[in-house]
Amino acid sequence: MSLRLSKRVQRVSLSANAAAKSGVTALREAGRDILDLTTGEPDFDTPEHIKQAAYAAIAAGATKYTPTPGVRALREAVQRKLQRENHLEYSLPSIVIANGAKQIIFNAFAATLDDGDEVLVPVPYWPSFPDSVRFNGGEPVFIECGLEQGCKLLPSQLEAQITSRTRWLILNGPGNPSGAVYSEAELAALADVLRRHPQVLILLDELYEHIRFDDRSPLSLLNVAPDLQPRCLLVGGVSKTYAMTGWRIGFGAGPEGLTTAMAVVQSQSTSGASSVGQAAALAAFNGGLAFLPEQVAAYHQRRDLLVSALSPVEGLEVLQPEGGFFVFVRCGGLLGRYREDGRRLNDDADVVAYLLDEGVAGVAGSAYGLSPWFRLSIATATSGVIEAGRRIADACARLRVEADL
Repeated sequence: MSLRLSKRVQRVSLSANAAAKSGVTALREAGRDILDLTTGEPDFDTPEHIKQAAYAAIAAGATKYTPTPGVRALREAVQRKLQRENHLEYSLPSIVIANGAKQIIFNAFAATLDDGDEVLVPVPYWPSFPDSVRFNGGEPVFIECGLEQGCKLLPSQLEAQITSRTRWLILNGPGNPSGAVYSEAELAALADVLRRHPQVLILLDELYEHIRFDDRSPLSLLNVAPDLQPRCLLVGGVSKTYAMTGWRIGFGAGPEGLTTAMAVVQSQSTSGASSVGQAAALAAFNGGLAFLPEQVAAYHQRRDLLVSALSPVEGLEVLQPEGGFFVFVRCGGLLGRYREDGRRLNDDADVVAYLLDEGVAGVAGSAYGLSPWFRLSIATATSGVIEAGRRIADACARLRVEADL
């Protein structure tokens, strides 16, 4: 019997990040020495008070089904977090909890997109953005934002791409993979464009809000343009700030009509998020951020070490990230060169394959819509970041301009 897959699932592909991580695991199991710079997962452990809260919840019997929009106490904690850290006010019905921020994004598109609706996706992008759009019948419209503009969307680009079919704009800051952070003036300029197009909703992915290298507090579009709040869905979670990727808790804060519809979608897929995960997230949001400066300082140091190692390398151009877990590198200057085994580097996938052979695993920029680039994660041990920089520089130095005849 032949299996007929839906057109819906054929529109999307396996996450490039997950595929790269799986490849590293297989090579390591085969005995290869591979430095894994593929995944945006903190190498720090979940803070102890959060783990203790999970143990206590289990001991107290908090192991049953949860309300689909989330446990009330956690939603109230998110409400207070948004007031305290982001200076934003939301009613409780405007806040919904899901199994990670990715599900929040998926639910939002499922609740709002009809076939043919357009979603504006600045490039480079996190790969799940366009695939979530496609899976829910929408069409991603890509807007290339290259190195010369700091991988940030310009108001003129936004204005040029909005049509009567535009349903959403996605803004991600600090950006994945770019690490770009929008300034107050840049956000204000984008807001001026959005005010002229009231049909456009705005998805604000701010998972990396506290991983910034400028010593400033998080700054959202909503801090600059509070009048846009009725059209914005703010997406957050515990994965990055609290090193809780495996706990799978994310939240969305937006207009009540949207969050209610998102809960309806979730009720027919996964229902409420894990009771134990929500208990841990409650402790996270209530426990403060005293642990965080040390971690951010480590990411900052790793950023500086990797940028310093790669910036002098002929053929590479490094975008210095202002936040997040990644260093994004343009490698166009390596294309057309030859490896020592005679193979030619034709695109960023070839460059990433070459670096993998040299013991450093990254992800090709094509996965994020921008070639020829590659992404390296700094959410790994500092010693590994240093060694990765050394290996990459050495590997690039051994490339040849001409193939051996």
